[in-house]
Amino acid sequence: MKTIKVNASVSYDVIIGEGLLSQAGDYCKAALGKACRLCVVTDDTVAPLYLDTVTSSLEAAGFDLFYYVFPSGEESKNTENLVELLEILAANRLTRADALVALGGGVIGDLTGFAAAVYLRGIRFVQIPTTLLAAVDSSVGGKTAVNLLAGKNLVGAFHQPSLVLCDYTTLDTLAPEVFADGCAEVIKYGAINDRAFFDKLRLGVRSQIEEVIATCVESKAKIVQEDEFDTGTRQLLNLGHTVGHAIELCSELTVSHGSAVAMGMVIVTRMAVRLGLCPEAELYELIDLLRQEGLPTECPFSAEKLTEVATADKKRSGDTITLVIPHGIGNCRLVKAPIDRLCELIGKGLGA
Repeated sequence: MKTIKVNASVSYDVIIGEGLLSQAGDYCKAALGKACRLCVVTDDTVAPLYLDTVTSSLEAAGFDLFYYVFPSGEESKNTENLVELLEILAANRLTRADALVALGGGVIGDLTGFAAAVYLRGIRFVQIPTTLLAAVDSSVGGKTAVNLLAGKNLVGAFHQPSLVLCDYTTLDTLAPEVFADGCAEVIKYGAINDRAFFDKLRLGVRSQIEEVIATCVESKAKIVQEDEFDTGTRQLLNLGHTVGHAIELCSELTVSHGSAVAMGMVIVTRMAVRLGLCPEAELYELIDLLRQEGLPTECPFSAEKLTEVATADKKRSGDTITLVIPHGIGNCRLVKAPIDRLCELIGKGLGA
């Protein structure tokens, strides 16, 4: 078991280990100070697997609780479900002394965290990630949001959790493609700023899962401590995400987040190669590692279509958009690109 401290506007522990779900009550009680009222938010995929274990542990620790179950999938991360959850919290008279628990993947964590940020102008919440993507990325750092029709994560808030409890035995029940989604975010950390970690991933993500999760969380914790509100170095964590989010929306969310990010990382790396910024051999290293973990590397959409959607991305500022450009594995830099050149740049990344 490993514990990593995140020192942001709120300091909290990320606890990584086996069998933690059955101890959730004790860990939550320690993090929240005492037993209080909790709403456990999950989805209809996770609930049959883990809801009973978590609620039993919370009740044994003295928590008074109720739970709410959403349909699984990215489509659920919307304003309608956000408002529905807020109405449930109000109907059950949750107070500022109480808290939410997000039990699930990135969708549940993002939506629950945003509800916690805005309900009564902010209450506490606990993240219990059950997917690799949520464990290594979305559960840590306090970014919470829901999607609009115009784009992903366009309505949200920075709201740090009180605890992240990562029981990686939950990864054993993931479908291979869902595990692969998380691998895209894992590979991203190596590609951004850790060549040695990238090289070590050739041994396989699953075979070294505790160390992989801990390394990613430590990397993110350091970046969040430097730039909690995403105005500088934290934007490096968006490698592949601007184009990736566009791919998700172009596909009407039939392409998963991890698959879209994998394609996005290849596109921006190929773009960097064609601009003379990144050695071509390192593009093929990235492609090989992504394919090793079952991720796609070819994008089915045109530069024009991707540009149309990407210009609504939250990373746009006026007539520019911030892109994360690889200069090599472990060496990424932030570049403000003019919007009127974005289609040309994406085209280079597609090989057009």
